[in-house]
Amino acid sequence: MSITETHLAAAPKILVLGATGPTGRHIVSQAVSRGYDVTLLVRSPEKAADMNGAKIIAGDARDEKALRQAVKGRDAVISALGTPASPFREVTLLSTATRALVGAMKAERVSRLVAITGMGAGDSAGHGGFLFDKLIFPLLLRKVYADKNRQEAVIKDSGLDWTIVRPSVLNNKPGGKAVRTLTDLSDFNGGSISREDVATFILDQVSGVTWLRGSALITW
Repeated sequence: MSITETHLAAAPKILVLGATGPTGRHIVSQAVSRGYDVTLLVRSPEKAADMNGAKIIAGDARDEKALRQAVKGRDAVISALGTPASPFREVTLLSTATRALVGAMKAERVSRLVAITGMGAGDSAGHGGFLFDKLIFPLLLRKVYADKNRQEAVIKDSGLDWTIVRPSVLNNKPGGKAVRTLTDLSDFNGGSISREDVATFILDQVSGVTWLRGSALITW
């Protein structure tokens, strides 16, 4: 389904990946509250047992066959996939899953993809502030962000109607604050944003076109 058709949908049918993570849970909760038709693809359905109002499909996000089953008939896909800090071991989950997702979306003719990566990916690297850029990133997140960069490259080369969202440092504070969307990062050196506000922004992109085939860093 095209972005134009999605834009016209009163209650979009969405698939959420990474739904049991802390940000994914906010996305699912808000989507259900909005009246969206929500499907989740999760490896451990028991972790999503409390996520009322969503259809749960058991499967691995790296499995294109499972992804095709989950994405069939959807208007859009939200990827909130994440991976723990990995100082020593190579990370491939994000890029591998995204390649499989792109294949599944094309096979099922679903075009709208909204994906969360993070501050530090792509041309947002080096804008996280001293602590993030000089300590956290090189010591804990270098390999994770190498895979986020591969993930972004797969998305940008997909031919889909994509939007990449790069939140600043995530926190669990209540949402409702004004969210800034930045592309010119020349004067930006770190920031934070609540997972709740990230979820709101993500869901607004499902039927929006402002950031179609664009990458936005979002922060308070």
